[in-house]
Amino acid sequence: MLMGNGQLVPHLASVQKQAAEQVRRTVKRMAEKQNVTEELKARDQMMWVGMMNNIKHSAEESVLHDLIYR
Repeated sequence: MLMGNGQLVPHLASVQKQAAEQVRRTVKRMAEKQNVTEELKARDQMMWVGMMNNIKHSAEESVLHDLIYR
């Protein structure tokens, strides 16, 4: 339906923008909650990278579930 009336690309761009913003907010909230700070980054960069990777992955999965798969 969206493809036929030329609205598919704008719709997909809108969904992508919403998803990226929601991931950004979720990562920020989760990092704060888990105390993943710039101080930790300066003290133990490898731990910070690992924790941030886990947080980002979790945030992306959550957004995919909430926004895309619903």
